[in-house]
Amino acid sequence: MNLRDLVYGLYARRVEGRLDHAQVPKHIGVILDGNRRWAKASGGTPEQGHKAGADKIQELLGWCAETDVEVVTLWMLSTDNLNRPEEQLVPLLGIIENAVRALAADGRWRVHHVGTMDLLPARTQSVLKEAEQATHTNTGILVNVAVGYGGRQEIADAVRSLLLEHAERGTSFEELAEIVDVEHISEHLYTRGQPDPDLVIRTSGEQRLSGFMLWQSAHSEYYFCEVHWPAFRKVDFLRALRDYAARHRRYGT
Repeated sequence: MNLRDLVYGLYARRVEGRLDHAQVPKHIGVILDGNRRWAKASGGTPEQGHKAGADKIQELLGWCAETDVEVVTLWMLSTDNLNRPEEQLVPLLGIIENAVRALAADGRWRVHHVGTMDLLPARTQSVLKEAEQATHTNTGILVNVAVGYGGRQEIADAVRSLLLEHAERGTSFEELAEIVDVEHISEHLYTRGQPDPDLVIRTSGEQRLSGFMLWQSAHSEYYFCEVHWPAFRKVDFLRALRDYAARHRRYGT
């Protein structure tokens, strides 16, 4: 261990020692950004960057387990990403599939897919479904893997699901217009039944949501981190929790 690693370890323990677990967010959303930029800066390929980013996920979940986080949503592939050239998309999907398999094989996490399944290749769909089925009785952190996910698409899908449900009941459009409210739509989101994210973390220095959990993040706190996702460290995670704990959440009041 060199001096830099020693100092880093001491600092991380100091931050962790001062962390109030009662103020830890129960649901954290993470925009895993900067894989390709990290690879370029390191002299590697985009595929190597995505692989390093996938490997970081297990570390993150370990840190979350240590700090009593209950739900983690990982944005791994957006609907916009599906428009990438095939030579970029195919390797990326393979890396995501392997990452999801690793989450299921770990034995601690409950894996849940959020996104539009029909937009994904059949093999990717199978991996996601198998991971959910294999882990549904696990009692650890609920891990939402956002693959083929777009915030606007989620809201559109929720409204479509709501309309179809009431059509089956024989509800007229006029009757539905009279009763529909926020809760009705929430019940049809990909994350229905889950708490909304308390904290959303985005790496790589970008300060925008890009459509991530548009509905659920209405009252979320945001933390933007300069470091690229593959280089995200435990101390960066702890700083985000410390920053969150220092805020006073008003919920519009």
